[in-house]
Amino acid sequence: MQASMRTLALCPLGVARLGKIPSPRLLSPCIRTLFSETGVWEKDYRTETRRRVEEWWHPRIMAHGRKDAQEEGSNRKKFYVLSMFPYPSGRLHMGHVRVYTISDTIGHFQRMRGHQVLNPMGWDAFGLPAENAAIERGLDPGEWTISNIQSMREQLDSLGLCFNWDREVTTCLPDYYRWTQYLFIKLFKAGLAYQKEAVVNWDPVDQTVLADEQVDEKGRSWRSGALVEQKLLTQWFIKTTNYAKPLLDALADLPEWYGVKAMQANWIGECTGCYFDFKLKLNGEETGETLSAYSSSPETVFGAAYLAILPSHRLLHGSSSVRSALEKVLKPGRDCLTEVTARNLFTSQEVPLVISHREAFDGYLDTVIGTPDCSEEDLSVARDLNLMWKTVLKSDEDGTQTLINSNEFSGLTRQQAFNSVTQKAREQRVGGHLTSSKLRDWLISRQRYWGTPIPVVHCGSCGAVAVPEEELPVVLPKLPSLKGKGASPLDAAHDWVNCKCPRCKGPARRETDTMDTFVDSAWYYFRYTDPHNNHRPFERRLADHWLPVDVYIGGKEHAVMHLYYARFLSHFCRDQGLVAHREPFRKLLVQGLIKGQTFRLADSGQYLKREEIDFTDKEPVAVGGGCVEVTYEKMSKSKHNGLDPQEVVQQYGVDTVRLYILYAAPPEQDILWNVKTDALPGVLRWQSRLWQLVTKLRAARQLAGIPDPSVLKKKELAEVKKIWENKNYAIQEVTSHFTEDFLFNAAISRLMGLTNTLSSATVRVMQHSVEFEEALAALIMMAAPMAPHLASEVWAGLCQVQNPLTPLLQQGGDVLQQSWPNVDPEYLDVPDFVELSVLINNKPCGTVTVPLQVSKDFERVQQLVLESPLGQKHLGEHNIKRAILSPRTALINFLTDE
Repeated sequence: MQASMRTLALCPLGVARLGKIPSPRLLSPCIRTLFSETGVWEKDYRTETRRRVEEWWHPRIMAHGRKDAQEEGSNRKKFYVLSMFPYPSGRLHMGHVRVYTISDTIGHFQRMRGHQVLNPMGWDAFGLPAENAAIERGLDPGEWTISNIQSMREQLDSLGLCFNWDREVTTCLPDYYRWTQYLFIKLFKAGLAYQKEAVVNWDPVDQTVLADEQVDEKGRSWRSGALVEQKLLTQWFIKTTNYAKPLLDALADLPEWYGVKAMQANWIGECTGCYFDFKLKLNGEETGETLSAYSSSPETVFGAAYLAILPSHRLLHGSSSVRSALEKVLKPGRDCLTEVTARNLFTSQEVPLVISHREAFDGYLDTVIGTPDCSEEDLSVARDLNLMWKTVLKSDEDGTQTLINSNEFSGLTRQQAFNSVTQKAREQRVGGHLTSSKLRDWLISRQRYWGTPIPVVHCGSCGAVAVPEEELPVVLPKLPSLKGKGASPLDAAHDWVNCKCPRCKGPARRETDTMDTFVDSAWYYFRYTDPHNNHRPFERRLADHWLPVDVYIGGKEHAVMHLYYARFLSHFCRDQGLVAHREPFRKLLVQGLIKGQTFRLADSGQYLKREEIDFTDKEPVAVGGGCVEVTYEKMSKSKHNGLDPQEVVQQYGVDTVRLYILYAAPPEQDILWNVKTDALPGVLRWQSRLWQLVTKLRAARQLAGIPDPSVLKKKELAEVKKIWENKNYAIQEVTSHFTEDFLFNAAISRLMGLTNTLSSATVRVMQHSVEFEEALAALIMMAAPMAPHLASEVWAGLCQVQNPLTPLLQQGGDVLQQSWPNVDPEYLDVPDFVELSVLINNKPCGTVTVPLQVSKDFERVQQLVLESPLGQKHLGEHNIKRAILSPRTALINFLTDE
């Protein structure tokens, strides 16, 4: 037997474990062969063939992805596709497979369009899960995390996902969190990172603070599920409220984000007020404490009569120097005038501090400015307490209100004063940033070990001092053991905690709180653009080249927290001159869950395993007796409805799983995993039909000799025209789905339609028409981003067809190296609409204009005619027995009851 005909080994059932695809040399002999290896084309696409195809093409596709990694100075148009990076738990779940299949598909598509594609991957590697696992197992969380990363990376590689691994980032490594600390110091120096006592959300199980966003509507921790407690602690905050209005306004310039823009806007709230900073005074002396108070009418700030705090305010419960003075006058249920006063740093006016009788102000506010000119309630409080204030509003004859007694702002209208007062307060850095009454600053302190150390030292003389940038990173110390309870674990690292003050060189202590992991993920998209930079977080030139991210893909559960924080930090970096763009993400593609089937006992709600169910009858019952409720829920071990991607891929193949995920539902919808539905059988059939099309063309050309398009007759030429039209329509539609709405399920449906058209082609059309060959080539190229292994093999088989008619098949290269097909110019020159003659019982009654693209689609044409004025007039009252759409002329005939 010739060398090209040699029999090659095939991976036997159960050998190709996810993450460990064996070398062909290690496999046992088998009778099957593969065209790419042997030059012999198999007639059918069998399970064994599929396995050999994926085994052969996997390393080649991965190499293609690595080869396409970005070259500096490329003149190709950039495309940055980013999927949210995972927490390294050690095991992929089907949600991971879905999001990364989508990003990989978009990446392949954009490469075929000639773009310079960035599709990076990294690890959101700090956080409680690793710390808790380390506590339970007596392990170092770093070692645990790195081991999990290695495992998950192998799993991702086994799926043929072409990430730019040379740009990998890991947030728990010093070369990454050094720059997280650098950005924190930038925030600190800009007055946006600050420490204060606050009543915070405390998770009693995980023993750490939670941000407001991490507590659900039932008051439970987002991670542990524990009922959250309220504690007064000194914490670090980032003043995101200073950016509320820019973040809100910038949403208008973004495309629709599947409802996420509305969620962001709702979270921020209406930015109609602002905070002003006050210095507290007791017995005429400043205490050194600053208090920020909210005003819903900042233009009237010169008319303030008092500052009001709630009875739950930290000044009454913490270590404030004015606490005893406040406690002396506190009388629950009454407004209490105190000896404490507050000097407005903007107006220089001094007003008394009042403890309000109210349990809550609007939104999350705990400190407000009382302005009698703007509020009946404020007026009542001021009068009851015999307070003095200035009138600052005057109504003109036309009803316009202007300011008086307001320094240089007097004479301005309220709107003019609103803009001028807030702008000047911002310039003086004493407040004025427009925000809502419902938005609070970002609480980032966490009393845990496994997180980015906050780069601050506390000095008895100098206070809180930032670690100099040249001393970064502040490396997380090794601890001999971790404990799950008590104060921050870093307090135990005495040699690390005790240090010298960078400013005065006196004794100091390091901050032992670590940062919330959302700080790490608020800027990782920047680091991907320049991941190996040792001098700065990223080079501006590179960040400006790649940003904004063209498509950002992830779960809708991150619509508020992560996206809000990432947008905030991008705005901040823009103001710091680090980047040119304010908004980091152009398009957002949110993907739904993959839900598994669950079985629960109706009476107790206990989840059962599938093997505990009796499916003998029509309705399933528990093996031990009892009614069973069948639902679909988010996959989890506790519900016994999870899927191991390794087992699913082993059973069906990489391409089948990719196609199923893309075809089963639009990205934003949930997938109810059920292999008995039409989605899985449908994509299995389609893969086989793609293979069969190449098989039929190869066989037809072997019989035909030299192709001769001139021999085609009139009927065959009409068939050729239909193929040409369907090809162009498919290219137009699929390209739109890949670039605009990301409806991959609709794109696959359109390709299936083109497959049907080609499958029905006569032998002579296959033998002698270039249109069939070009349409099949376009079909395979458009399938390639979604099913790269199969498409690569059928492309290889197509390119070796005898006597090819199109140069496409003679230019060389694998399918992923081909240019994405374009619509033929002649197709675009055809009129967009056609006049369709309408007959009723064979009698003409008028015409209806329909789009040319749907003029051969019977159901669509019928619907358009019935909805038209002509249809409503002549067909609205009739029972339609049958409708016939002419395949050759623009005509439809409705047969009705006379």
